[in-house]
Amino acid sequence: MVCTSNQQAQRAYLKRMGISMAVYIAALFTGEYLVGRELVDRPVVWLLGLLPGLAIVGAFYAIGKLITETPDEFIRMLIVRQTLVATGFALSLATIWGFLENFELVPHVDAYWVAILWFLGFGIGAVSNRITYGAWGQLR
Repeated sequence: MVCTSNQQAQRAYLKRMGISMAVYIAALFTGEYLVGRELVDRPVVWLLGLLPGLAIVGAFYAIGKLITETPDEFIRMLIVRQTLVATGFALSLATIWGFLENFELVPHVDAYWVAILWFLGFGIGAVSNRITYGAWGQLR
């Protein structure tokens, strides 16, 4: 899909992100319910374990497509900057925590928290854009 305007790119992004988040929420709650009550066998547990993660991959895909479909160079730069802040934030914290965990100084944290940190960093990137460039990085 080639978007000819910022609004088209925004609509496509919101649709993709909405679908990803709906699948994520449904998969997470369904999996927690079924697995927590031992209502499914091992192969189904694998599927239920994969679905929320794949939905998050869909969210990352939506952001990547937003970058490639946004025709306005300034807005695209702000979105790229947000993703760089998010990536640096999440990977830095995950790396530091991993070394602390390796030396048994902090408890183990499940790996999916890296994605949660990434989305937190995406928000920090938006604030940074607002402070630095006077814009949030969202399409107008």
